[in-house]
Amino acid sequence: MQYDSPGWDNRSNRSLNQEWVEITNNTRRSVNLEGWTLADEDGHTYTFDHYRLAGRATVRVHTGIGHDTRHDVYQDRRAYVWDNRFDTATLRNDRNRFVDDASWGRHHYRR
Repeated sequence: MQYDSPGWDNRSNRSLNQEWVEITNNTRRSVNLEGWTLADEDGHTYTFDHYRLAGRATVRVHTGIGHDTRHDVYQDRRAYVWDNRFDTATLRNDRNRFVDDASWGRHHYRR
């Protein structure tokens, strides 16, 4: 996870895309992530659309605008999502069930 993009927070697309979360599938089977969500503590939510994560593969979810590929997807936002001081990234499946989270700064969990 890179929640604080390097350099000045100037809201340029380049800076926004240097803020990202990596999601890794540690199993051998691919996982259909369609309808899965990635959210911060403030409720900013990204929903995966037509994306299948291969077994033993990683996808990077960038904040800014871009063209989705096998290894990188984009939230298409024009503002930062992840708080530089503290936040929690929560991944939920298409049934809204908790899958995983990562926190920094002060820790509290919303499962």
